Amino acid sequence: MESWLKTLMSKTNFNQKLKLVFQDKNLTKRILFVLAILAVFRLGANIPIPGVDQNALASFFSDNQFFGLLNIFSGGGLSNVSIMMLGVGPFITASIIMQLLTMVFPAIKELYHEEGEAGRRKIAQYSRLLTVPLALMQGFSLLIILERQGILSGLGVYDRLLNVIIVAAGSIFLMWLGEMIDQYGIGNGVSLMIFAGIVASVPTTLAQLFITFDVSQIPIYVGFIFIAIAVVAGIVLVTEAERPIPITYAKQMRGNKVYGGVSTYLPIRVNNAGVMPIIFALSILLFPQMIANFLVQSSNTVLQSISSVMLVFLNNQWFYAGMYFVLVFVFTYFYSAITFDPVTISTNLQKGGAFVPGIRPGQATAEHISRILTRLTFIGAMFLGLVAMLPLVMQAVTGIAALAIGGTSLLIMVSVALDFTKKIEAQVTMREY
Repeated sequence: MESWLKTLMSKTNFNQKLKLVFQDKNLTKRILFVLAILAVFRLGANIPIPGVDQNALASFFSDNQFFGLLNIFSGGGLSNVSIMMLGVGPFITASIIMQLLTMVFPAIKELYHEEGEAGRRKIAQYSRLLTVPLALMQGFSLLIILERQGILSGLGVYDRLLNVIIVAAGSIFLMWLGEMIDQYGIGNGVSLMIFAGIVASVPTTLAQLFITFDVSQIPIYVGFIFIAIAVVAGIVLVTEAERPIPITYAKQMRGNKVYGGVSTYLPIRVNNAGVMPIIFALSILLFPQMIANFLVQSSNTVLQSISSVMLVFLNNQWFYAGMYFVLVFVFTYFYSAITFDPVTISTNLQKGGAFVPGIRPGQATAEHISRILTRLTFIGAMFLGLVAMLPLVMQAVTGIAALAIGGTSLLIMVSVALDFTKKIEAQVTMREY
């Protein structure tokens, strides 16, 4: 009876919040703005560049796992060789480079942490500027690869140059759209565009599985469905899990009144990084593969040999899965270190007259928070790494390439959907108060 009442109350609370979403005009405008931006993105992802052979394109993508993953990362624009075929990949690569530089150079780290919002805006501007040469380089490499595969044909020098400029401009335009979502919409613009591309590709993926369906593989598909449900439940559990650190505010006398003495807690999530380690790991894995595919037919024998050796390792399913796990694990720690600084939190607590019971303020508090963060991040990193690697292992065992691509898509979709839902709920809660 008690559990039934709790379920009924949670449903009633959900319905009330859903009504508040549609009653609040500002919140409704933000959601509609996000949908409008995603519609523009999907429209651009279906406009092909000149010279595309659709038959060669369909046969090429049907049995190429690398380009299937790259298509997910581009938000579905690569499968059509569209004007937005690069997706937000160059911008993400530029962001990774800038965040790595914050760990290497103290001046950039000081700009990020100590100058506040102004410093972060400067770093964001540097990331935008770095996106331009990266988009040109990646666009040129990818177009040459597609031309060698016979997907692009009958192009002159002017046509090639025009295509490079078009796809680079499409990527920069997507970067701008993502920032518009960050500023005027709800959620992370880059993640939402990747999410939209995955959702748009679901019917095509299901159709391919239906076409290649074999009765003898029914147990495999049933097992994958059960594993997918378990993975979704695990992602939700780990994403929502947190470790509260008790915080007490010291009592202060002001005149005849006593202030402070309130006890609260500082929540630290098991997975502070969200879906970003997956996106970062895919970016790092796909970039060298694209370069190796570009250089493998080079006239220089040394470059050709190095590229061939790289492709042998990168095309090995177990090596690829291991590298994927390691990169997701490392980037989970890296992203947590960038976004959650124990020293800054300890300083702010001390300035506000707050302390952790039993822990001295200052350096001791920072070390205490850092220990807890390290242990929690280890659990989150292990979980994300195993979940990211699991579909690749299943594909290696079963031989069904769609399982690997679908598993990565599932991981990104659930994480982005959870993040988007939580941000809407935060907006609703703020308006309630």
